[in-house]
Amino acid sequence: MAALHTLTIDEELTRLRRGLADEVPKNGLSAALDLSRREKRPLRVKFGIDPSAPDLHLGHTVPLRKLRAFQELGHTVILLIGDFTAQIGDPTGQSVVRPQLTADQVNAHAKTYLDQVWHILDREKTEVRRNSEWTSAMKFDEVIRLAARYTVARILDREDFSKRLAEGKPIGVHEFLYPLVQGHDSVALRADIELCGTDQIFNCHVGRALQEAAGQPPEVILAVPLIEGTDGVAKMSKSKGNAIGITEDSDEMYGKVLSLPDALIAKYADLLLDDPLPAGLSPRDAKHALARGLVAGYHGAAAAAAAADRFEKVFVKHEAPENMKEVDLQRTFLKDGTIWILNLLTLLRPKNALVMSRNEAFRLVEQGAVELNQAIIRNPKEDVVVKEGDILRVGKHKFARVHLIE
Repeated sequence: MAALHTLTIDEELTRLRRGLADEVPKNGLSAALDLSRREKRPLRVKFGIDPSAPDLHLGHTVPLRKLRAFQELGHTVILLIGDFTAQIGDPTGQSVVRPQLTADQVNAHAKTYLDQVWHILDREKTEVRRNSEWTSAMKFDEVIRLAARYTVARILDREDFSKRLAEGKPIGVHEFLYPLVQGHDSVALRADIELCGTDQIFNCHVGRALQEAAGQPPEVILAVPLIEGTDGVAKMSKSKGNAIGITEDSDEMYGKVLSLPDALIAKYADLLLDDPLPAGLSPRDAKHALARGLVAGYHGAAAAAAAADRFEKVFVKHEAPENMKEVDLQRTFLKDGTIWILNLLTLLRPKNALVMSRNEAFRLVEQGAVELNQAIIRNPKEDVVVKEGDILRVGKHKFARVHLIE
């Protein structure tokens, strides 16, 4: 564990408040740091993540990077895997009831998260917990007593609930329980501070209320901004197709960052880089500096330099990439040397992962995002001629050279 209080409170506040969107109560962090000094103990800093989908993207890293800052200052970081709450389904921002996941799905996603989170957090300094530890053991009368500590009126203060109610859309009773279960996690962990995205502030307020009802000091809420994805509009999400995964290869990550709208450069740099970008850069140079910084953070400086060089060759000089994927296509799939474009993309799927489904292939072709030997394919119904060594390009950054096999 890092030594506590090697910095002054003001120095810690400057570091920890960088990029925060909200702090509840106001100056609560300052009071918590003062308490840590008076009681000579590290703060217990909680961050919960529901493993509702595989893989972490840059949006997830915003609170994780703040957790790392607490670790480096000597505080106790608790990474809470919401394996129980993920099976309920977080209603935040939902206009319809969210489909519930099975325990097997949640556990598979949790394994992926825990494989990837150590790109950011220090494994040796992280307390990993699962909320099934205490929630699965609760009896029905305990659930009733928990529910009695919060009112329906306060639950309906939540905007997405009140909106759905006004529109006559269904709300499951289990959705009302979600914020109570999440809030009870703070009681079980005796959290001093909870980190969250701005969309989770309501649930964290429930945690504060339940802690007070249990005779505990209410936690301080530190909310970080949500970041928009590559479309520049919607919150980054793998399901929306606008995410940049932290384990994507260096070329893919570099290219996706360069596709960001200029308006997001400053926000990404502030929330996702340790050091600010140099002043006075043009939007183009700032975006390249951001891409290099992010790729270096997850793949190393050498990989970032190589990705920048390959981008220059492929997208500026229009050269084919040197290390493109080599994929096999059985000749038996061809009819007179031709194949339906959607079959071409999906029959290669197990090996090249250029597309994950026929629906995705259809959408990409319609968008003009598929090329064969630099010729754009725009008709999803088209049959294309395929020869040995042909080069496929899907989206802006995925290339593959086709080998015909018997």
